[in-house]
Amino acid sequence: MKARQIISFLITPLIILAILLFVDFVPEKPQVTYTFCVALLMAVWWITEAVPLAVTSLLPVALFPLFGIMNGKEVSSAYFNDVIFLFMGGFMVALAMERWNLHRRIALKILCVTGVGPARILLGFMIASFFLSMWISNTATVMMMLPIAMSVIKQLDEYMKDAGTSRFSVGLLLGIAYSASTGGMATLVGTPPNLSFSRIFHIYFPLAPEISFSNWLIFALPISLIIFGITWAYLFLIFRPRKFEWIAIDRNTFTLQLKAMGKPGFEEKSVFIIFVLLAILWLSRADLNFGSLVIPGWSNLFPERTFINDGTVAIFMAVVLFLIPSKSEKSKTLLDWATASKLPWHILLLFGGGFALATGFKESGLSLWFGENLAGLASFHPMLIILFICLVMTFLTELTSNTATTEMILPILAGVAISTEMNPLLLMIPATMSASMAFMLPVATPPNAIIFGTSRISVAQMARTGLLLNLLGAVVIMLMMHYWGDVVFGISTTSPPDWLFMK
Repeated sequence: MKARQIISFLITPLIILAILLFVDFVPEKPQVTYTFCVALLMAVWWITEAVPLAVTSLLPVALFPLFGIMNGKEVSSAYFNDVIFLFMGGFMVALAMERWNLHRRIALKILCVTGVGPARILLGFMIASFFLSMWISNTATVMMMLPIAMSVIKQLDEYMKDAGTSRFSVGLLLGIAYSASTGGMATLVGTPPNLSFSRIFHIYFPLAPEISFSNWLIFALPISLIIFGITWAYLFLIFRPRKFEWIAIDRNTFTLQLKAMGKPGFEEKSVFIIFVLLAILWLSRADLNFGSLVIPGWSNLFPERTFINDGTVAIFMAVVLFLIPSKSEKSKTLLDWATASKLPWHILLLFGGGFALATGFKESGLSLWFGENLAGLASFHPMLIILFICLVMTFLTELTSNTATTEMILPILAGVAISTEMNPLLLMIPATMSASMAFMLPVATPPNAIIFGTSRISVAQMARTGLLLNLLGAVVIMLMMHYWGDVVFGISTTSPPDWLFMK
């Protein structure tokens, strides 16, 4: 047996059995101990990936009812909700963009504007990756950008000495991976941990103000842009070619690739219009509050505006894609089920498992037990607490699934917030954003793994480069959470919000 199988199927079950026989966290409430054991099993299986992540995510359906933690009907209902449909709708629009090559045209347009100097090439690829990963999956973004990058690197190989090409290509490939991760932080649909946070926060604090698409964008985009700027400057400083090594490549490189695509057809134009409309509808659905200025959202036009959420908008626009006929492919529409079925169903199950686990944490009282045992954190300055959370999440997700880790940690942080009477957003948002800041190892994120697969980057190069960015990212998130969070969400570090204890 492999080490991970021994840990998952032998050591962990024995530890769980010992806990069940000899430990009782809350004597009058055995469900707390039972939930901890289920969570421990899921955590180990998620970390070791001894079984597929999606399979581990189904454990609450099987185990919560057996141990009396939650009713089977309630557990099952946790697997499908508005956040799942937000992800589905957004991903369907992204799949339509990929089907008609709209994402490639957008990337090449950006590269045409930025130019062909070394700093400009790096910036162009990073901007394209950043922008696309705000709307489509980080993995799809990197998979699409990689062939374009490799064609540029190949052209550089023809002109430059090997040393210059080798060094600059490392920076270019790392820039694509890192900016895809950074761009995903900026929107709720950009990366799965953001959606996990949105739902888990609502599970614990249903009467708290909604974290809408526009709220998150206003808060997260500046943070993403700051980290993006630091990353670009750092990568160029480390990997820039020396002057004698650099021979300018043809300034028409990207223009020729764009021309080879031909003029945008009806399908591309239609998908682009729907994509823009979706973004506008997301941004303008809820009221935009800028303190003295409040811009009312379009949902106010409907009699029951609270019934409408971002998932409603995403599914509506996705349905529209199924209705508009294609001109180039007879009897087909802009999006067909063959394309839509490429949805990452394992991520949907991973979401559901995380939401079910979070609900179990709350219903059993386990999150409150964690909170009471970690109440000593309240004696530290909020900025130190945020920095600690950022660093733990950043380095933990270097070795584990960022979505699974987020869904394990957020319920604990919710319990800590209740016990210490801190604003939960002060703890949960930094943890969520830090889950996207794993830059050191190929296994940390799919973007890292994809660019590592080019064989042009060593683990040592990625680890050395990513370490400093991990640390800088944690500091930026800490500072912005402390100062910018108060502006956007009205987060006070001295008093708890009114809705913290409401039920």
